[in-house]
Amino acid sequence: MTGGRQVSLRGLSAINDQIIWVSGSGGSVGLSTDGGKNWKWIQVPGYAKTDFRDIEAFSDQEAVIMGITEPAVILRTSDGGDNWTTTFEDSSKSVFLDAMDFSGDEAVLIGDPENEKIFFARSSDRGKTWIKSTSGLASAKKGEAFFAGSGSNIRIIRGDGYALVSGGKESCLYFSSYRYSLLLNQGKETTGANSIAINPEDQNQAFITGGDFSHDTARYGNSLRIQFHPFVQTPPLSPPHGYRSCVEYLDNKQMICCGTTGVDFSSDGGLHWYLISVNGFHVCRKSKTGHSVFLAGPKGSVALLQF
Repeated sequence: MTGGRQVSLRGLSAINDQIIWVSGSGGSVGLSTDGGKNWKWIQVPGYAKTDFRDIEAFSDQEAVIMGITEPAVILRTSDGGDNWTTTFEDSSKSVFLDAMDFSGDEAVLIGDPENEKIFFARSSDRGKTWIKSTSGLASAKKGEAFFAGSGSNIRIIRGDGYALVSGGKESCLYFSSYRYSLLLNQGKETTGANSIAINPEDQNQAFITGGDFSHDTARYGNSLRIQFHPFVQTPPLSPPHGYRSCVEYLDNKQMICCGTTGVDFSSDGGLHWYLISVNGFHVCRKSKTGHSVFLAGPKGSVALLQF
């Protein structure tokens, strides 16, 4: 299927197998209530030049979107996208937002470091209000940044805070009060980790994808299996087939990841990855309740994978 708009989509949130929200460039937001057969497209008034690279939806009426910069902004709708209210805004040129993650009413928001200090904010009311705070994490290293490729470089861990991955000239995992250097392709502005997913059945396990988006067919150093306690990082035996901007667990063992050169699938917890499509996508998400996986990407593309 296709969303039908010539925009780049990097935000994706699926409530169930029927209700799907997407967001992206040109101030664009899309909503489908029939599994992607038909779409309601919105250009948020006053934000025609904004790239909304992350979205979190709670129903067919309620959603939160993140605009990355100038202004860095969080908007919220409670009427299916007809009207939007601003819940966070920073017009500083130095502020660049990368991703949000939600768990119940709680949410975290991450942005690129400024003077090596990581931008961080929290919400405890589903994004209705945000409070900037210190993340409790170490300062970023010189040349280190976060990629706004798919809204998935920060993930809340049930009962254990959150995990955050970075890229650029340094690629690290931030977890608890620690920073761990990652065994990934790094050293350039285009390299490093892009996405992290937490195993839904074992929150001590995670998987990271990334690589080099300027050499997006390279498989070297593009992914890692992670154990948090004690910390262990292990490359897969057969990695994904190129740069991958997003990764998602479907269950304890089955996983999917996507990037500009295609889509990969794993049935053994990320040890071996198999290319299942050469079509490029930026983001993949399993429906919160249901059995569908949706993908979104360039030129308004939206796809469905049933498993």
